[in-house]
Amino acid sequence: MVGIALLAWSCSDGSKKLPYLGQKSVETKVENGKSITDSVYHTIPDFSFINQDSVVFTQKDVEGKIYVADFFFTTCPTICPKMKTQMLRVFEKYKDNPHFMILSHTIDPRHDTPSVLKEFGQNLGLDSKKWQMVTGDKMKIYELGQKSYMVTATDDPTQPGGIVHSGAFILVDKDRHIRGIYDGTVPEKVDNLIKDIEVLLAEQYPQK
Repeated sequence: MVGIALLAWSCSDGSKKLPYLGQKSVETKVENGKSITDSVYHTIPDFSFINQDSVVFTQKDVEGKIYVADFFFTTCPTICPKMKTQMLRVFEKYKDNPHFMILSHTIDPRHDTPSVLKEFGQNLGLDSKKWQMVTGDKMKIYELGQKSYMVTATDDPTQPGGIVHSGAFILVDKDRHIRGIYDGTVPEKVDNLIKDIEVLLAEQYPQK
């Protein structure tokens, strides 16, 4: 049985809970003679890329953290500059939070080598540990974007930069579930992202 997870609210304290996005499967199993039904939410699979410091970066490096993911390329003349301006807002807001990070995937790995990504990040004034930029096999990046993060990227030589892609920012929780997707080119949508990050931080790292 498969369905789309919808917005949920906590009945105990009235606090807002973010939705789980993507396909949700419902599994039934028998334990100690009792039938138990569990929801299995869409999860970002294991991955392995190379970051701007030429170090292997995997799902283990985001373990226990919430993060915002996006897909871009450094020579993009259209939406990427707007995206990075907005992502900088997110970075500045949460750069000192130990439970948060940003993960940007290049969709032009032929050009965007680790050294290119490094220079690009330095020009933005980034802390590489808090905002990771990764490169790797192009088809694996495209597949991860389309099948896991629910965003698209397509080669199109007729378009500026030669690639058409989504400007989405994807909010992922500490268990690698997608909890929100936002238009990273629109300041008001990024305002919503920032608000939802606060909600997710409160949900997953409650203060005692």
